[in-house]
Amino acid sequence: MPVLDATQLRKSIGDRTLLDDVTLTIRRGEKVGLVGRNGSGKSSLARVLAGIDEVDGGRIARRRDSTVGYLAQEPIFPRGERVRDVVLSSLVTWTALRRRFDELTAALGETGDPDEQTRLAAEQAEVGEAIEREGGWEREHEAESTLLHLGITDPDRLVDTLSGGEARRVALAQLLVSAPDLAILDEPTNHLDLGTIEWLETYLRDRFDGAVLLISHDRQVLDAVTTRTLEIHEGRVESYDGGYARYLIAKAEREAHAERTWRNTRNFLRREVEWLRRMPKARGTKQKARVARAEAALDERAPQVERQADLRMQSERQGKTILDLSNVALERDGRRLVSGIDLALRPGDRIGIVGPNGSGKTTLLLAILDRIEIAEGTIERGATTKIGYLDQARSELDPKATVREAAVGDANEVVIGEERLSIGSYLERFLFDHAAQRRKVGELSGGERARVCLARLLSQKCNLLLLDEPTNDLDVMTLSALEAMLLDFGGSLLLVSHDRWLLDRVSTAILAFEEGGRTDLHAGNYSDYRERREREAARADSASTPASREAPTASRERPAKSAKKARKLTHAERRELDGMMEAIEAAEAVVEDVQAKLADPETYQGEGEAVAALRAELEAAEAEVRRLTERWEELEAIAAAVDAR
Repeated sequence: MPVLDATQLRKSIGDRTLLDDVTLTIRRGEKVGLVGRNGSGKSSLARVLAGIDEVDGGRIARRRDSTVGYLAQEPIFPRGERVRDVVLSSLVTWTALRRRFDELTAALGETGDPDEQTRLAAEQAEVGEAIEREGGWEREHEAESTLLHLGITDPDRLVDTLSGGEARRVALAQLLVSAPDLAILDEPTNHLDLGTIEWLETYLRDRFDGAVLLISHDRQVLDAVTTRTLEIHEGRVESYDGGYARYLIAKAEREAHAERTWRNTRNFLRREVEWLRRMPKARGTKQKARVARAEAALDERAPQVERQADLRMQSERQGKTILDLSNVALERDGRRLVSGIDLALRPGDRIGIVGPNGSGKTTLLLAILDRIEIAEGTIERGATTKIGYLDQARSELDPKATVREAAVGDANEVVIGEERLSIGSYLERFLFDHAAQRRKVGELSGGERARVCLARLLSQKCNLLLLDEPTNDLDVMTLSALEAMLLDFGGSLLLVSHDRWLLDRVSTAILAFEEGGRTDLHAGNYSDYRERREREAARADSASTPASREAPTASRERPAKSAKKARKLTHAERRELDGMMEAIEAAEAVVEDVQAKLADPETYQGEGEAVAALRAELEAAEAEVRRLTERWEELEAIAAAVDAR
């Protein structure tokens, strides 16, 4: 059953068409993703469907009595309100009932009139039943739990004191608690750390019963949550079944089909035009029909090729020492954030940095840049190390500067390797045409500002990139171009990001900021790191589970002879277990060796088949490490069961 039907929507701003004959349906409980280039109209369509903005034409029909919740990118709250009250305000009926119940409770305690007490008690019972129908007495605890999961630990805090990111999280909690029939979420993962994003992903997929329209650049969330994908392009919307990965495949197939159709049309035109040139004398019905077909085919346009940012960067030569951190401790505002960071970068290392908000990730990058002092330890930068930095707030952009001025200053050309580009040609690679290059930075969207920052960064000569949340506000096409550039970059990289898709494709290791102000370096990408953490957590749970809890009570009451006797390791298994640690270490050494080859810039100078073969070898080596580890755990469990007897 549809929760929303939109038919032939049209909307323009000035001479720009945002929506052109858009028709779509969202059904109850359906999870739909909305993707498109920055500036393509995603947020405009979301605001129209939410009933916030008007359309120039078309019709929107919502199911009777249905509710629509909208997460704005910049929420506004009434001043002086507590966070808890703002979240609960979305439960209009429940809040009114709870307030009335509290009033009745107070009145019962003040009156001594038996008749009045009877009347108040009867009304209180009715209100209590109504509260149960509205979700029960735990709604306030649910609200506080949701806030806690989203990183808001003090529900009594005034909304006036919230940062922009905190305000977004409170608005998201408000929407989730209200449980609308349709939740329209515009970039809900912005300002969230990885743990919170994973919680939100699970909540939307498994616990949220309403329909969802999800606008996001987080491809992992889109792929995990959505079952259908809408793409907006040139004011029109195309629908694809499946999440993000299936959308990519289906889009490629659709574009390939369109290209084949256009080639067939061109061949038809070639034949028909050749026939027309012969100027046949007979002009009967058949000939006229052929002329009409040719003229109609001439009016057909070739399929439009979607422009994509062209990101390239030439890395400078690296010395023996790139960056060495030894026992580094970081403090901010007198508070110790993290201690004992040890890190030695090698050529080609691409280190993903993850951890909760406020744990010190950005502070580490600022310390490496020598913009803040470290509390302990040493940071050594190589003599030939040249650093390029992208900050997550894009704060170094002057809103009064033009795109050209902000990106390259007063330079006349940009040199990338042996290629010399005019400034106009260089900025066109970042999807800024000549008119856009003269626009002021203050007029740009978030995605356009991000592309200006990338243009400025990539015009520099450097061999170590420090990127702090580079994916913020970028559309998926530009994200793809950024990934390709980072994979081709011959220097080293420190990447702070909550984009798991990017971390999985780019990272050769993960530096994790853990609880208690410590850090751990893990070889491999984010998925490898997460699997390792899950295995460690499972082993810890197993070790902390008492034997009395592992076996059901009934089994302990059976005669001893009915209990299954724990078997001993065979001689071969004992020998296998004795040599297992050496086997695991050898397998891990293979992984490290292949990772080193993949991190070597010279690897990418040859044929692409060599890189593909190395990646396949890495997958096989990592699979072997996992197999050996699981086998070691299995044999250890058998040996431990025997020892426990």
